[in-house]
Amino acid sequence: MSNAIPVIRQADEGERFWFAGGGVFTMKATSAETGGSFAMWEDHVVRGKTTPLHVHPDLDEAIYMLEGEILVHVDGEEHRVGEGGLFVAPRGLPHAFRVVGPDPARFLALTFPGGLENLYEEIGRPAPGPGLPNAPTQEEIAAWLQTSTKYGLELNGPPLPDTQS
Repeated sequence: MSNAIPVIRQADEGERFWFAGGGVFTMKATSAETGGSFAMWEDHVVRGKTTPLHVHPDLDEAIYMLEGEILVHVDGEEHRVGEGGLFVAPRGLPHAFRVVGPDPARFLALTFPGGLENLYEEIGRPAPGPGLPNAPTQEEIAAWLQTSTKYGLELNGPPLPDTQS
């Protein structure tokens, strides 16, 4: 029997975290609530927010764009994904993205199975109110890099440069 519970959250509900890299994550469904099968959060980010090239060896990731646009690097190619678009990174596929569209951007991120959200809960900080955080400090970036492997995230390269605005 699964440990999953019914989850109902409205648009403004869910635990909110400021996260290194220029975003606010709002947890919509955690792996603890879904019996580990998936996790979903809304990411509200500033233009220029980027990820390093990375791999999730044990989970699939999907990003559905609500507002704005991202530039996704996958399989040696770059693709723009705008409002209403979807990007899916199967487990083991190196990928990275940069927010290039109008400020701010919002997307839903899902991971199958869940668990990656625990990284953001561990190294993020509770959002004190509306708005977005300032640029991350060197300490926040170092904590993210050090903690990411604990949650199965493998870093394979630097963040995407800001050349495709």
